[in-house]
Amino acid sequence: MTDPIPLHYVWEYTDVDRRFWEEHLEGWLPERIIDAHVHVTNREHRLEPMTEEKRRQFWVSEVSEPKDATATERCLGIVFPGRQVTQVALGPPNLAYDLEAANEYLRRECLKRGWHALSVCPPAWSAERVAEELDKPGVLGLKPYYTLISADRKTRDRHLEAGIFDYLPHHVLEVADERRAWITLHVPKAQRLPHPDNIRQVKELRRRYPNVILVIAHLGRCYTEPHAREGIPPLADDEGLYFDISAVLNPATLRIAMREIGPERLLYGTDNPVFYMRGRRQWKGREYINRTSYPFHFNKEREDPETEAGYTLYMYEALKALKDVCAEFDVGPDGVRAIMHDNADRLIKSALPGKRDRD
Repeated sequence: MTDPIPLHYVWEYTDVDRRFWEEHLEGWLPERIIDAHVHVTNREHRLEPMTEEKRRQFWVSEVSEPKDATATERCLGIVFPGRQVTQVALGPPNLAYDLEAANEYLRRECLKRGWHALSVCPPAWSAERVAEELDKPGVLGLKPYYTLISADRKTRDRHLEAGIFDYLPHHVLEVADERRAWITLHVPKAQRLPHPDNIRQVKELRRRYPNVILVIAHLGRCYTEPHAREGIPPLADDEGLYFDISAVLNPATLRIAMREIGPERLLYGTDNPVFYMRGRRQWKGREYINRTSYPFHFNKEREDPETEAGYTLYMYEALKALKDVCAEFDVGPDGVRAIMHDNADRLIKSALPGKRDRD
């Protein structure tokens, strides 16, 4: 037995994880990987503490403790042994942070490590401020988010029902289109991607701003089969639209994505540090349940100790689900490399000429 290695927050890397890696992932994952959706955050940039009210409201608020660049790099070496991993990194999309300082920190740290930064972009930024940000070395694009419309100390979801253009306004998109910038878009609405406004506005965005490299985060938050079945097909025919699969553990969702989109437009991502959590996810209709071995507020329906002792990292469970779906669809090594590295690499390279043209 090998001693556990501290990973992040309350989680460790254990013999369970080593065995899972060796059995399921070591022989399947390619040598080079790009994590196209990871959050890198310095806790020193937090202006307001997390409230207990917010922590209890949404499970992500309870587990997403800040992880800075040094810790991120250390963890990569632990969870991806023997792999060359780079990242498209996002700062904290949260007005409780000093966003200017957080963006600058992320940009500098990405430059040092060969990563690529997406700057958190509040809708209040002017076109001139957006252009200034995108012209900085190391900044590949933007990360808009509905929580950046205005702050609320009680809830993260005050603006959940906003429209996409409320937090990603047209003047921002005009600059991003001119700069050929990458945008990772977390869609709003309790109904998630299938909401008619989301489908309509994504199509409008693609039509009006074709040079924007648009990546829909988390498969449009389609974590359940009904959401995926309703939300993915209406957008699947757009060959210039990309989706990251970060935070998606559901094989049913991945099957729909593989059938409708294919491996050529899916990008691997973890959504770490959240997916260092240990456990597994279960689904019922449009709802999902997170099982974990730590006594968080949300973890009310615990499984038996023997089952919990066998939990591995959520990020490993997500990779295993992807591996199984790839096998079902006869996606070979080339397709796996596309999802895990080549698609993101191609998009990064397509964005970089827009920066070089201005140097």
